Amino acid sequence: MASAGDEELVASKTDGFKVGEKKTVEEYAKLERQLRRSVISLTNRVDQEDESLNRWKASLGISNSPALPVDPKDTRRCVIHSLALEVADRPDITIDLSIPGALESLKSKPFSIKEGAKFRMKASFKVQHDVLSGLKYLQVVKRKGIRVSKDEEMLGSYAPNTQEKTIYEKKFAEDEAPSGMMARGHYEAVSKFVDDDDHTHLKFEWSFDIAKDWK
Repeated sequence: MASAGDEELVASKTDGFKVGEKKTVEEYAKLERQLRRSVISLTNRVDQEDESLNRWKASLGISNSPALPVDPKDTRRCVIHSLALEVADRPDITIDLSIPGALESLKSKPFSIKEGAKFRMKASFKVQHDVLSGLKYLQVVKRKGIRVSKDEEMLGSYAPNTQEKTIYEKKFAEDEAPSGMMARGHYEAVSKFVDDDDHTHLKFEWSFDIAKDWK
């Protein structure tokens, strides 16, 4: 049976769009080598140190750096390390998800946001085993059981982390807290990280209060 909120936490679909065939890191690297040989044969000027080629490889998430060691028993493809609320001129409110009980405390210990304040969320995560395609963040916010907002943020596709790039950090689009006496109060939210295959990498409940000032 689906849990509460599952029906609302569904990523939007583009009509006529089909998820492409998944490729492994090795397949991307092979494609890169084939294209590089073609470019060299045409220009005779491109080599491994060419800046434009390196930028192109980086855009595909291809790196020459050794892969990070991965525990074969840990089958997760995306590991969310931390979530943070970023507000200009204020310390970040960061939740370290490696701490036992951190997720559970998100709902029972709400944090406060000043009404009208501009803020953004950010996530730090690691990708392992294989390419992660189309990572999205979905969020539904309710007040007194009534939905007041539903948000979807495309985070992108990522190759497994390497010793050169040990962690990814993604900042979300800036948001603005509601303001006014009617907007103040307690809110509850359900969020999840999902990919193109509709695989849920993390789902959690949390809460926050809109207040007249920072606490």
